[in-house]
Amino acid sequence: MEYFMVIYEVLHFSKAAEKIGVSQPNLSQQIKLLENELGVPLFNRIGKRITITDAGKLLYEQSMHMFSHLKHAQESISELKQVKGGSLTIGVLPGDCLIKHLLEFHRVYPKISLSLVETIKVTEQIIEGIIDIGVTTSPVQDNRIIQTPLFHEEFALAVARETPLANEMFVQLKDLQDMKTVMFTSDHHCRKLVDKHCLDLGFQINPQIETTTLSSLITMIEEGIGVSVLPIMFLENLHDKNIETVNIKNPTPSQDISLIYRADKYLGFAERSFIKAIKDHIQLAKNDALSF
Repeated sequence: MEYFMVIYEVLHFSKAAEKIGVSQPNLSQQIKLLENELGVPLFNRIGKRITITDAGKLLYEQSMHMFSHLKHAQESISELKQVKGGSLTIGVLPGDCLIKHLLEFHRVYPKISLSLVETIKVTEQIIEGIIDIGVTTSPVQDNRIIQTPLFHEEFALAVARETPLANEMFVQLKDLQDMKTVMFTSDHHCRKLVDKHCLDLGFQINPQIETTTLSSLITMIEEGIGVSVLPIMFLENLHDKNIETVNIKNPTPSQDISLIYRADKYLGFAERSFIKAIKDHIQLAKNDALSF
């Protein structure tokens, strides 16, 4: 079954054999035995190309469930042995600032193996079983997903401290059309949110520079290249002496953030620990922002 799943993902027997570390004849034989046992072909062989049959697609979907349950069984047994370990793959939207929290989580649970995936398809990868837990915008309209609200997130203007804008109490969203801006690229969820509100007011932002990374965005704001629109909670907890936060009104861009996972997923020690830790982290961040 593991051989089958690798071939399904790469659609090439030679590449699959190399990835697994077995000979191609041995791999082909194992797949042939599996097809004989099931009584249906799993792949269409067209010369050197292969494609997936309907039976293959069905088997892959069921296999994902099977290996997921197997992984959780192993984690449950580890819990019984008080190993308190496991592995966890977390999906976040690009530019999300969870790294500080993940380092703290690793310090508390060093036996849990962590993998962080940045993707604009958090929900899709949860459904496909690629990631275990996702943090994304909500609501998620899919009955295969359980979502736990984390917080409501409002956005503000981030400006260099040395600019005149830093002394303003607030700005109107429509004022953005006359400002030099530095923004995430148009496919980023934060940018999409801002663009939508701006279009509702009848204008479009034309950034001086666009970037895919949060660190470069912060640098450009500090250097006064342009202003940007970012989550208030992030800006308040950034504690950057070179950046000031200015409220945005009429309207204030905002979104809801939730933690999501598959409804049929067994939550092992790693998952339960992470869910509790991130809720505690969000609450602490809120408290810090209020006291700052």
